[in-house]
Amino acid sequence: MEKEIWVNQSVAILCDGNNIERSIHELSGNTSTMINFDKIIPKLLSSRGLNRLIYFREGKNISSKLAERLYNKYYGSVVPCHKSADIPLSIKATQLAPKVDTIIIMSGDSDYVDLVSHLKSEGVRVEIAAVKETTARVLIEEADYFHPITKEDWFAYSSHKKAKEHYHDEK
Repeated sequence: MEKEIWVNQSVAILCDGNNIERSIHELSGNTSTMINFDKIIPKLLSSRGLNRLIYFREGKNISSKLAERLYNKYYGSVVPCHKSADIPLSIKATQLAPKVDTIIIMSGDSDYVDLVSHLKSEGVRVEIAAVKETTARVLIEEADYFHPITKEDWFAYSSHKKAKEHYHDEK
């Protein structure tokens, strides 16, 4: 009788919110589109354990609903950034490296290439999740795995009349 071997990986997902939002808005042609975490998180984890989910967001207009939802569903947190998310995300990734098996960076920004290289040298598996059309090829090549974010992974919210009209036009 053969024994099944279960490998349990601990995963941290670090999202550069501005980068992902810009990519989705660019591809959808709609600034009311947003990542659907309820679809993307299970897909990214692929039955691995979630250690942390951190959404880094530049600017003051961070949705308290998003922060509440990420916390309630995934014990996730939203981190406001003074300027770009690059430095705070990189610092958090290096802090988490000894505590997790895999770090998934949600961003297509080539600024993360050196971070990916460093994390891999520390023995961490590094995966990138981003919109392929707006992701730097060098980042995809440096990562251990690439998860394409596609239109199935986002939705258009309708908090404004204009967003509602656009959403109905897409159907």
